Amino acid sequence: MTDGRVLWLPIAAALAVGCGHESARPTQDGTPAAQAAPADSGARATDVPVLADFDARVKEYVALHRRLEDTLPHLSKDSTPQQIDSHQRALERLIREARADAKPGSIFTPDIQAVVHRLMAQVFGGADGAALKASIMDENPGPIDLAVNARYPDAIPLSTVPPQVLQGLPTVPPELEFRFIGRHLILMDEHAHLIVDVINNVLPR
Repeated sequence: MTDGRVLWLPIAAALAVGCGHESARPTQDGTPAAQAAPADSGARATDVPVLADFDARVKEYVALHRRLEDTLPHLSKDSTPQQIDSHQRALERLIREARADAKPGSIFTPDIQAVVHRLMAQVFGGADGAALKASIMDENPGPIDLAVNARYPDAIPLSTVPPQVLQGLPTVPPELEFRFIGRHLILMDEHAHLIVDVINNVLPR
């Protein structure tokens, strides 16, 4: 994944409502994340309580993730691919059992979905929109059946999410990441390879 995750917007940064607000926290590829989105990101003051609610829901999920992961044998830098895969699948099972009643919208509430749709429409409606969509679709697996709390299919590649797109999305802790499947945006648990929640039809046609 091309990582350029940034804090959602200056308002959110100032009020500390984004998820995982470490100062200049590095992205997954080791590069520092910027501390605020561009001033013309399109966010509104009325988005602040929506972002705060999203933040709380993400923190609740990550607390569960970390509590369950701590019950498993810890991986080391010398862990084999087989050990890593076994750890991932064991964590997946634990989380799926703990969230057996999870449904779409448990983290991506209708309010946060509306904000994401609006901001992504601005991103993809801009001058670079067509090129950004093309870069996502280059590795996009296309439409497949999605289920919240289900494993991301092992045979399906992970799409690239350009930094310009990530700038319109909230920062999330390292256990989570955003991916596109077809036109849908998913929040994926990277350690468990699990679909945490989904927003339908984020990518323009």
